[in-house]
Amino acid sequence: MSPVYRRWKSRLFLGLMGLALLVCLVPLASLLLTLVVKGGHVISLRFLTAGWQPVGERGGGIAHAIAGSLYLLGVATLIAAPLGLAKGLFLARGDRHWLTGPVRVLLDVMSGIPAIIVGVFVYTLVVRRGGFSLGTGFSLLAGGLALAMIMLPIFARTTEEAVRAIPPSVDEAGLALGLPRRRVVLWIVLRSAVPAVLTGLFLALARVAGEAAPLLFTAFGSNAFPGSPLEPAGSLPQLLFEYARQPFEELVRQAWGAALVLVAMILAVRLLTHAYTRWRYGGHGGHA
Repeated sequence: MSPVYRRWKSRLFLGLMGLALLVCLVPLASLLLTLVVKGGHVISLRFLTAGWQPVGERGGGIAHAIAGSLYLLGVATLIAAPLGLAKGLFLARGDRHWLTGPVRVLLDVMSGIPAIIVGVFVYTLVVRRGGFSLGTGFSLLAGGLALAMIMLPIFARTTEEAVRAIPPSVDEAGLALGLPRRRVVLWIVLRSAVPAVLTGLFLALARVAGEAAPLLFTAFGSNAFPGSPLEPAGSLPQLLFEYARQPFEELVRQAWGAALVLVAMILAVRLLTHAYTRWRYGGHGGHA
């Protein structure tokens, strides 16, 4: 094989990879451009800080939906973070316990369940009144639980990988000093894996931030600010779903603005996660 042939072959593959990258970037760029063009002129300080107003009245905003989304993500994090952390630690340092296999399979199955099925499941067991359900009705708590079920497998598996990246010699050193295994895992291994664990948590949050389907069956939606965990709550994905179907041009414009805000929030989380990861591992060379 001549050098000229290898050179042209290399250029051909580079060109094909560049074309593939372009094919992937064009739809994303087109989507972002459309959102900026149609939603950018709607964005204002009042739009972001004012609550709902009836159609025809000026000054309506999406602050109630932003607050609802933040509350829902907060509840989901409070539920999924400790459970995912415990499952990840168990899978990574379970010493080949007989339950590690079934737990890993369960997490894989949960990660493949459509979000709308999760919403129906929580509705049946928590929201619906009668039968074997808890009967809480539509609530912020039920919505947070649905989002937590989606976050759990993502966070648990990223936690497992983060802990597995810590060399076993770290455990052995702690045990050799006479420390109980529980303290070795929690105070030495986990502390070393905290940066990667936080990265996994941020990625899980970004994954569920745009979910609307499970919230339609659980949080239901509301035009008011969240007042209690047991009351219905609005969110940006639900507001976008409802407003985009309305015949009123004003609500459609607000839907474009809400879509831009939602995408900006998700992109901000992902960019912050990427920047934190590069700072933690790129600039400082691995685990502390």
